[in-house]
Amino acid sequence: MARLADYFVLVAFGPHPRGSGEGQGQILQRFPEKDWEDNPFPQGIELFCQPSGWQLCPERNPPTFFVAVLTDINSERHYCACLTFWEPVESTQEVVCTEDGTEKEDEANEGGQARLSSTAPAQPGQLFAPKTLVLVSRLDHTEVFRNSLGLIYAIHVEGLNVCLENVIGNLLTCTVPLAGGSQRTISLGAGDRQVIQTPLVDSLPVSRCSVALLFRQLGITNVLSLFCAALTEHKVLFLSRSYQRLADACRGLLALLFPLRYSFTYVPILPAQLLEVLSTPTPFIIGVNAAFQAETQELLDVIVADLDGGTVTVPECVHIPPLPEPLQSQTHNVLSMVLDPELELADLAFPPPTTSASSLKMQDKELRAVFLRLFAQLLQGYRWCLHIVRIHPEPVIRFHKAAFLGQRGLVEDDFLMKVLEGMAFAGFVSERGVPYRSTDLFDELVAHEVARMRADENHPHRVLRHVQELAEQLYKNENPYPAVAMHKVQRPGEASHLRRTHRPFPRLDEGTVQWIVDQAAAKMQGAPPAVKAERRTTVPSGPPMTAILERCSGPHINSARRLEVVRNCISYVFEGKMLEAKKLLPAVLRALKGRAARRCLAHELHLHVQQNRAVLDHQQFDFVVRMMNCCLQDCTSLDEHGIAAALLPLVTAFCRKLSPGVTQFAYSCVQEHVVWSTPQFWEAMFYGDVQTHIRALYLEPADDRLSPSQEVGEAQSQDDERSALDVASEQRRLWPTLSREKQQELVQKEESTVFSQAIHYANRMSYLLLPLDSSKSRLLRERAGLGDLESASNSLVTNSMAGSVAESYDTESGFEDAETCDVAGAVVRFINRFVDKVCTESGVTSDHLKGLHVMVPDIVQMHIETLEAVHRESKRLPPIQKPKLLRPRLLPGEECVLDGLRVYLLPDGREEGVGGSGGGPALLPAEGAVFLTTYRVIFTGMPTDPLVGEQVVVRSFPVAALTKEKRISVQTPVDQLLQDGLQLRSCTFQLLKMAFDEEVGSDSAELFRKQLHKLRYPTDIRGTFAFTLGSAHTPGRPPRVAKDKGPSLRTLSRNLVKNAKKTIGRQYVTRKKYNPPGWEHRGQPPPEDQEDEISVSEELEPSTLTPSSALKPSDRMTMSSLVERACCRDYQRLGLGTLSSSLSRAKSEPFRISPVNRMYAICRSYPGLLIVPQSIQDNALQRVSRCYRQNRFPVVCWRSGRSKAVLLRSGGLHGKGVVGLFKAQNTPSPGQTQADSSSLEQEKYLQAVVSSMPRYADSSGRNTLSSFSSAHMGSHVPSPRARVTTLSNPMAASASRWTASRGKWSSVRASGRSSGLGADVGSRLAGRDLLSTPHTNGTPPDSGFLRPQRAALYIIGDKAQLKGVRPDPLQQWELVPIEVFEARQVKASFKKLLKACVPGCPATEPSAASFLRSLEDSEWLIQIHKLLQISVLVVELLDSGSSVLVSLEDGWDITTQVVSLVQLLSDPFYRTLEGFRLLVEKEWLSFGHRFSHRGAHTLAGQSSGFTPVFLQFLDCVHQVHLQFPMEFEFSQFYLKFLGYHHASRRFRTFLLDSDYERIELGLLYEEKGERRGQLPCRSVWEYVDRLSKRTPMFYNYTYAPEDTEVLRPYSNVSNLKVWDFYTEETLAEGPPYDWELAQGPPEPPEEERPDGGAPQSRRRVVWPCYDSRPRVQPDAISRLLEELQRLETELGRPSERWKDTWDRVKAAQRLEGRQDGRGTPSSLLVSTVPHHRRSLGVYLQEGPVGSTLSLSLDSDQSSGSTTSSSRQAARRSTSTLYSQFQTAESENRSYEGTLYKKGAFMKPWKARWFVLDKTKHQLRYYDHRVDTECKGVIDLAEVETVAPGTPTIGAPKTVDEKAFFDVKTTRRVYNFCAQDVPSAQQWVDRIQSCLSDA
Repeated sequence: MARLADYFVLVAFGPHPRGSGEGQGQILQRFPEKDWEDNPFPQGIELFCQPSGWQLCPERNPPTFFVAVLTDINSERHYCACLTFWEPVESTQEVVCTEDGTEKEDEANEGGQARLSSTAPAQPGQLFAPKTLVLVSRLDHTEVFRNSLGLIYAIHVEGLNVCLENVIGNLLTCTVPLAGGSQRTISLGAGDRQVIQTPLVDSLPVSRCSVALLFRQLGITNVLSLFCAALTEHKVLFLSRSYQRLADACRGLLALLFPLRYSFTYVPILPAQLLEVLSTPTPFIIGVNAAFQAETQELLDVIVADLDGGTVTVPECVHIPPLPEPLQSQTHNVLSMVLDPELELADLAFPPPTTSASSLKMQDKELRAVFLRLFAQLLQGYRWCLHIVRIHPEPVIRFHKAAFLGQRGLVEDDFLMKVLEGMAFAGFVSERGVPYRSTDLFDELVAHEVARMRADENHPHRVLRHVQELAEQLYKNENPYPAVAMHKVQRPGEASHLRRTHRPFPRLDEGTVQWIVDQAAAKMQGAPPAVKAERRTTVPSGPPMTAILERCSGPHINSARRLEVVRNCISYVFEGKMLEAKKLLPAVLRALKGRAARRCLAHELHLHVQQNRAVLDHQQFDFVVRMMNCCLQDCTSLDEHGIAAALLPLVTAFCRKLSPGVTQFAYSCVQEHVVWSTPQFWEAMFYGDVQTHIRALYLEPADDRLSPSQEVGEAQSQDDERSALDVASEQRRLWPTLSREKQQELVQKEESTVFSQAIHYANRMSYLLLPLDSSKSRLLRERAGLGDLESASNSLVTNSMAGSVAESYDTESGFEDAETCDVAGAVVRFINRFVDKVCTESGVTSDHLKGLHVMVPDIVQMHIETLEAVHRESKRLPPIQKPKLLRPRLLPGEECVLDGLRVYLLPDGREEGVGGSGGGPALLPAEGAVFLTTYRVIFTGMPTDPLVGEQVVVRSFPVAALTKEKRISVQTPVDQLLQDGLQLRSCTFQLLKMAFDEEVGSDSAELFRKQLHKLRYPTDIRGTFAFTLGSAHTPGRPPRVAKDKGPSLRTLSRNLVKNAKKTIGRQYVTRKKYNPPGWEHRGQPPPEDQEDEISVSEELEPSTLTPSSALKPSDRMTMSSLVERACCRDYQRLGLGTLSSSLSRAKSEPFRISPVNRMYAICRSYPGLLIVPQSIQDNALQRVSRCYRQNRFPVVCWRSGRSKAVLLRSGGLHGKGVVGLFKAQNTPSPGQTQADSSSLEQEKYLQAVVSSMPRYADSSGRNTLSSFSSAHMGSHVPSPRARVTTLSNPMAASASRWTASRGKWSSVRASGRSSGLGADVGSRLAGRDLLSTPHTNGTPPDSGFLRPQRAALYIIGDKAQLKGVRPDPLQQWELVPIEVFEARQVKASFKKLLKACVPGCPATEPSAASFLRSLEDSEWLIQIHKLLQISVLVVELLDSGSSVLVSLEDGWDITTQVVSLVQLLSDPFYRTLEGFRLLVEKEWLSFGHRFSHRGAHTLAGQSSGFTPVFLQFLDCVHQVHLQFPMEFEFSQFYLKFLGYHHASRRFRTFLLDSDYERIELGLLYEEKGERRGQLPCRSVWEYVDRLSKRTPMFYNYTYAPEDTEVLRPYSNVSNLKVWDFYTEETLAEGPPYDWELAQGPPEPPEEERPDGGAPQSRRRVVWPCYDSRPRVQPDAISRLLEELQRLETELGRPSERWKDTWDRVKAAQRLEGRQDGRGTPSSLLVSTVPHHRRSLGVYLQEGPVGSTLSLSLDSDQSSGSTTSSSRQAARRSTSTLYSQFQTAESENRSYEGTLYKKGAFMKPWKARWFVLDKTKHQLRYYDHRVDTECKGVIDLAEVETVAPGTPTIGAPKTVDEKAFFDVKTTRRVYNFCAQDVPSAQQWVDRIQSCLSDA
């Protein structure tokens, strides 16, 4: 029985002490006045009576009622029922705010009341103060409280003749039962009657209608969110204007959480003064009045549920994990069936008559039943995971969380994990885990109904029936009897609160009330305590748990066959059949990915231990250890499947004898797993074992059938096997009956059982935590740090323990070995922490605990000593046979620096090579060795998977390409040991992810890293492979000093300086630099000591640079070397002047070659000879150069042959300079400064550039230009040639308009990161009335936008530099400010691109989208897009006759990219092999792109990192190549080759930053000296030339240029392709760019099979990432050329060069096309491609050997054959093309070609294909070259003479008459005519030689 009410309190309004407008609550009276002993008076009631604050009101409000909840310090809840009413305030009271005043008011007499009432209406400002009656109780009987307080209020208001003191006394003395379902009728002595209904079971919450209301207010999804939030310990805040609603919502939410109890802050109604409670860091459920919503806005981690608005707001930072999946949707569906039964019937054609919906109370119970079912499904089988650690004196129970999650299949589930870790669940285990207690509905449900729930899952009606059954039980619990007794409570009349005659609530007599209370207390003491016997039983466990959802995917499925394989392998091992076991091992290791196979392995090994087969020989031991490691490698730190738990007894059982008295146990080989260093694992294991022993303690020996190691989760309780919980329940039942001594004895036995297990576990833990070699602390470093487990976290902490030497370490153990101190100390601390925790929890006495702490260090020390012997002996074992190391092939001159270190090459994030979804074999992981040479890092090895076969895996990259190296710790694929590893990433898109074999010591690995670093970053550029190649020394040794043979560079530089002095005059001597060598002194090695060098100074005085009309003879010697450079050759080709013309000052030429920089004095990074306007003197250039960054002043680098516009390049402007020049146009004052003069010089310079250009404004001259036709754009109407390419992305382009103010530039200015080009170019560029929208995909719009008076020169500069510049309309140049990216952005973008193309580890969700996403994040393609966009813009301007100066950054990165691209697009010459070389030599090498700096070639550049500016340019060329495959003479492979070798440092070409530096090292001219013998190529160009002669790999067969073609590629990102250079890989031979290495041994032809049997098939499998496809499957043309070469070699003929053969074939094809008279002569390949833009559809797969052709090689298809349909023609062409090279006829064609032949009498001349056949001695002819049927034969035996002939009627007109000849035979005279005179002569000679041979 319990008191219905503990306290009755009267609280009234009182003024605030600080005089603020708000008042405060004051307790006027409380009854009883002294606290109950068992229940002190709760604090803070004044606040909770008026949660919104105590305020006066201008009008009377109706009385209000709500129940607030206070929680005391013991977590007891007090329900405060508050009834508030308003009373008028006396005006005097407002002023004189004293306690006396309020008391006077309370004791006012009748007269006082009359006075008050009479004054009330007279005062319009009358105020009313609240007064509250409060009932405090520990019971939650809301309605009874409402009625009781209502009765008291009614008595007061209605003035009933009832003593209030009696009523309150009765209320305080009323007692009611807590539970049991009884009804109690009470009366408070005012003629009232109330019935109190107690619930049947007090463990089930009473919810009335609160849950149903909550769902009505918020809806299903929102309530489910709140439910999950409360369970996962989030903060939940309810808002409503009604306090009662807040209380109900909170009560409803708590009712849903049953059987878990909410144990955090719970305040259904929070007073306004306490709002700061909301900032608490702990979880809570709180209700707040909606009026304070604004104050809750800044709470960042609180979930706000607005009951009035029906919304739940979850902040961004909060993640509420949802229920695990089938349960989430099932719960949602059942809830909707309960709440909206109409939903199921809504679509029926004939809906049944509507059934009445459940009452609100019933619906409430149905909703709760749904959640009760949900918990039963979630926690099903939880009792099987309880570990009973102690039974007496009190049960101690632990929950095995990992086993529960593992067996439910919910390890990954965030929700359940958080629930199990939460406080509520801990309470659940301690409350409900007890084996012997009273049970309730939930216990029944979870034990007996789960099977039914599973069966009903797919039958909604059965589910609903079950829900209703449960709801009935819940309803019955709250309302066990129909309400028979009627309540009878007096209520105040309607609107009674508005009556004016109120007197204030009277002051009550404390004595009367106290007397009533005392009377009742005395009576209670006399009565015997009514103790209701609790029915306690054994709690049913229910069936063992099952997975919530059987996950039928992935490696967890184990077929019976796999388990059979595991069993067989183990039996082979133990029977000693090692070969059989070895064959099965790979399959076993794969099967062990599955859970069942791992359990099976543990079980099988266990059986062998029981049969005393634990001592193994070495091979058996290795096999068992490998299988155990494989099992353990997938165990998480929690070991949720109990695998580590099952193996733990086995690793201390299996052993091998190393030598007499030394035994090695398996645990020393399986330590490298994270599970062993997880405290939770050890605790769960410990408790499991303790439970087994405690159970054995109470079972009679006969019953003891369970083996001690069997896991409790697995133990199937059969009839004769009682589970530990059953035993415990029985013991708890018997406990009260036992004698005191017996109880003591049992407690002692249990305690010593726990103690002995703790000692046992201290030993076990030391076994698995101490490494075999205790001097290594690697174990502690790599695994979860044992020293950092105070937090007992599962996270992997990788910190060395070396710093934390054992402070708490017991030095009495007499062990102070410094080396092992940190390891031992860490292990001791780890074990001590474990022992402390488990012993405290399981009630071990403190004496025992102290003893344990003393024991642990000794245990650890003893174990270390035994391990030392084991370690020493294990070292002596013969090593396991490892595969032989494969040596890599090296380049000539490449030397090994470090010989092979054994490593495993592990798969990285790429799918290729691992056999995944891409198919193919699992080539990785591979076992082999890594070699470090002077040039490369090379891995060679074999796949570890024995089923893949004997494939050699090679992965390598140049040392110079290394961009990142990081240490990693990885598991080796074979033994599953944790090993040190390295991950090396290279800018050639290779990744070596290696784990060192255990035989490789850490010092070897460290040496490897150091040597690698030394080779990657040599201190001097001369330490690079390109320099050391072919020289005697290796980079390790200092280079030998070369003896001076002939003049050295030092003497040379002195001569040069003398010459320079004669020419230039006075010098400044500055830093040591030296000058270009003379012509006669090239090829010398660079000097070793450069101390006393003298160089031309950088700053020459302007006066010394006198313009001279001619160079002196001494200077010409120096010049002649410069003339040979690429720049000069190109300038002469472009007609930009020769050196002689500049010396003789031919005025007709607008430009001249100036030698002003020949000493590199003006600009270090420019070439020696520069093109400048004719009118500018050399000495002015010095001043001009000062205005530009790095002195890189504008020079001409290209001139358009047609429009004569020039392209200039320079560095960006300095702050002053041009900007000042444009801002101030006034004339300079006489005292002008140096800067002004520079600006003026600069202005003159630009003026000279402009005036040196011809005025080219003829707009009609455009139609000669070729461009895109509109057919390309999809419309078939031919349109005029387009003139402008819009450059923006499609969105920006379609949005921009061609308005007069913007013109062409609007497309370039598209903002945002997609196109950072911004241009504010004046009206000169804008077309007046062009409103045509540009085409949206980047194709050009109509022509004609440029007006004739466009600027003569456009300066493209960086927006940042040209800020505030206002171009003057009178000037003839115009500024185009654009936004460009910087080099550091290129670097950052490239890093991301590398990670996207070669990820270091597999993506979490591998998909094509993730690659594309990371590619987009890199922004690499956006940068390519910008470069192409700017370049096309410049091409347009140049083509329209305006010159362009590109003046960006320092003039050596983006400027170079743009200028090179512009020339490539504009000039077909640069699209040839020779032209491209010239372009790179001129723009990149001579104009000083900083290859060494950007490539971080030396130690000095290490910090700046790799910035692939040149690679980006090559990528742009590749994009253009893809779009115009027929315009380039070189193949895509050529671009990849340059991309690879510009970073490889194999050649000297791409080293150093400028010509000046190359001359300094004597590099520039050595290439031209005579070579003795076959030196390795030092120049990449020389290498390309050599290779091109031997193989067509750099040649593009589809090359068929149009001479006038200016290319305008699409630049939108959607038109760009990812370069396959970034993604392809060849594991058979490594990168294919070192040609000598890529040529594998030739395969034997079919006939020569070594076995001599029938010829085997030559078929072979081609694997995409393994084989080099272009080599294994060359394209048709390369194949034919190879075949031809082979046959010629077989015939003993000197084989013709492939290029000659190819040229001949092409020439013949062209000629035939012309002679057929069908259309213009077209090249071999063009005919089948549409003419307008020959890029569509012709994507060629290319590679090291030529290209795959997808085009027909028949030229008469375009015109259509008259003799047959074109389809037949096509078929014929392909068959004959191959047959003409077939082996049968190849030797019979000595000479062939087209000749015109005169027919017989009166017949015309016709072109025929003639074949001279020496073998058959005949001249055959065919209609066409491709024909197989011969039209006629001239037998050479009949020929008499071959003589020159004369033209006859009808002969071809255009042919020279000397091209005619006659062949006279015995029968007739044949008249022939050749193409030209030489070929006629050739034919005559060939026929004559045939005749003479015969």
